[in-house]
Amino acid sequence: MEAAMRHRLDLAEPMLRERAHLSDIDGIKREVMDELEIVLTQMPYVGGAASRMSEVFIRLTGFMATSRVLRRHGVPLPVIRDIEQRTHKAQLLTKPEAERLAAGRQFMSPENQALLREQAARSTTESHQAEFPEDFVYDFVAPGPDDSFEFGINYRACGFCKFAGRHGDKDILPNICGLDFDAYATRGILLERTQTLAGGASHCNFRFSRLPSEQGD
Repeated sequence: MEAAMRHRLDLAEPMLRERAHLSDIDGIKREVMDELEIVLTQMPYVGGAASRMSEVFIRLTGFMATSRVLRRHGVPLPVIRDIEQRTHKAQLLTKPEAERLAAGRQFMSPENQALLREQAARSTTESHQAEFPEDFVYDFVAPGPDDSFEFGINYRACGFCKFAGRHGDKDILPNICGLDFDAYATRGILLERTQTLAGGASHCNFRFSRLPSEQGD
């Protein structure tokens, strides 16, 4: 994780100078790595390897740490968003295309959809919510006759929203939500989403389908 974080900061360096107008880049990098350690201690336990959302929490910790540090240095949120999104996509694209597309096909596979359906059902139970109150709560959405997506997920409670609310990071949330589109697109998946909990909606409506280049596979 630390190696990936350092790599992302290296990718961000030109924009930290040109867009954020920061000069002590080495100092910024040290601050971010220190903040990452803090964020990791703050992250809740939501079931470890048995929960798919554990990986989501871990993957997004670095963005939370970077955003906190840049915000403290007076960088405007739109600039932070641009830096985070551009470096996120650049880092994703360092993986071989075949590897990324294979991961996308696995995500869209019937087997993974069955797992998502199972974990979604578990997330809504009183026993799970009592054991992991900081976890995500979500429903699996099957397409109707007139729908063009393959499947969807409605997040009714967001672990990151809970986390951000507890630690004063609500203003960072929309930036982090925006990272989802490239995360899926670089794996050959089209994400359509028109609302988020962070934006004040009742749920986040994720809808997934294959990008045209992947539909024939």
